[in-house]
Amino acid sequence: MWRSEVDIVPNVKFMTRVRDDSIDGPNPYTWKTVTSHDLFLGKRVVLFSLPGAFTPTCSTFQLPGFEENYDKICSKHIDEVYCISVNDSFVMNAWVKSQGIEKVKVIPDGTGEFTRFMGMLVDKSHLGFGMRSWRYMCVIQDGAIEKMFHEPGINNTGDDDDPYGETTPERMIQYLGG
Repeated sequence: MWRSEVDIVPNVKFMTRVRDDSIDGPNPYTWKTVTSHDLFLGKRVVLFSLPGAFTPTCSTFQLPGFEENYDKICSKHIDEVYCISVNDSFVMNAWVKSQGIEKVKVIPDGTGEFTRFMGMLVDKSHLGFGMRSWRYMCVIQDGAIEKMFHEPGINNTGDDDDPYGETTPERMIQYLGG
C-alpha cells in the first residue's frame, strides 16, 4: 500500500492484448504480459487512474484531457503518460479506440492488484461496479513515486460522488512547471 511519496510502485503483471500481424482473421491480437517494471523503470512517467472506461467523467474530461495535453506534459521531462483502470484489456482497448486516443497509453489492471497495492482500490458495489480505482495521478521516476495526487474522500463508498479536481491534466502541468 502506498504510504509516502518515496515509495516504489508495486511490481505486478498486467495482461494486455496486442496486435499480432501474423494472426489472420477479425481478431489479430495476442496476450502479452507486461510488468510494472517494464512500464516504470528507467523512465519518468505520469500515471493517472480512474474508476472505469466508458464512464462519464473519465470519457468526457479525464482521458481526453490528458490526450489533448500529452505533448505539453511530455515537454516537461516526462517520457510517457499512462492511464490505468480496473478494467480488462478488451475493455481498455475498445475504450481507447472509441475515444480516438492515439498518444496516452492504457494499462488494464483487470484484477485490481496494482490499484490495491497503491492503496487506491475502493468498493463501488453500490453502483454495480464492484472493486474500482479511486481517481489519482502521480509522477513516477524510475519506479519511485515522486508526487501523488488523489481526489478527496477516498474509500467513501456511501455516496455517489465522483470528484474530479485534483487529478486533472492542468493540475499535473502546474506541478511539472506550467
